[in-house]
Amino acid sequence: MADALLELRDLRKAFGGLQVTDGVNLDVLPGEIHAVIGPNGAGKTTLINEITGRLSLDSGHVIFCGQDVTHLSMAARARRGLARSFQITSIIPGFSALENTALAVQARSGSSFRFFRPASTESRLNAPALEALDAVGLAHRADVPAGSLSHGEKRQLELAIAIATAPKLLLLDEPLAGAGPEETERLIGILRGLTARYAILLVEHDMRAVFALADRISVLVYGRLIATGDVASIRGDAAVRAAYLGEDEAA
Repeated sequence: MADALLELRDLRKAFGGLQVTDGVNLDVLPGEIHAVIGPNGAGKTTLINEITGRLSLDSGHVIFCGQDVTHLSMAARARRGLARSFQITSIIPGFSALENTALAVQARSGSSFRFFRPASTESRLNAPALEALDAVGLAHRADVPAGSLSHGEKRQLELAIAIATAPKLLLLDEPLAGAGPEETERLIGILRGLTARYAILLVEHDMRAVFALADRISVLVYGRLIATGDVASIRGDAAVRAAYLGEDEAA
């Protein structure tokens, strides 16, 4: 088995008397989509925040590319190749798709932000920004204001922005949230295509998408992992069905 790109070792976090992450051990291998599922309040977004450094740990270790990054800042982790998207889109509506993506390239390069001079006017930012847009099927909409994009296209743009930071691992927090059936199918195809270049840790409630995409699935309930395995083993796990899937989604 290939060495893990990401290893989480006994992560623990409490808010007062509430244990929100309770001894989580998980890894992500190069080129795989590892999905994390669980009911609302299970601690999935908290886990993403701990991996990125947005939230500090009480104990445990985050190992990325063989190095302990537990005490590094969000920015330092991002520079090492950890990129995330959010449940709620975080684009600049008045900027074009290209400008939004070029800003991510600009941040990656360490350039200062000069909003009076749009990033997309600098040729050295255009090529990687357009490449990222093309990777998510949005190059033909490069000049469209982000606020005018459809919901699904905004999700594609968020993926492009994450890709533009030159990541090794994509941390995607409900990238299909709010998408209609056609948009969901398009996004599933895009995510499947991205695994040729990136490993993905996917938090998602759409179980049809999870079952279509995931190489492995981990089930988080009240801050604890109750199961990890391939799609077939998770669908057939009685404890998982009782805690989350139910008979209809497991069928």
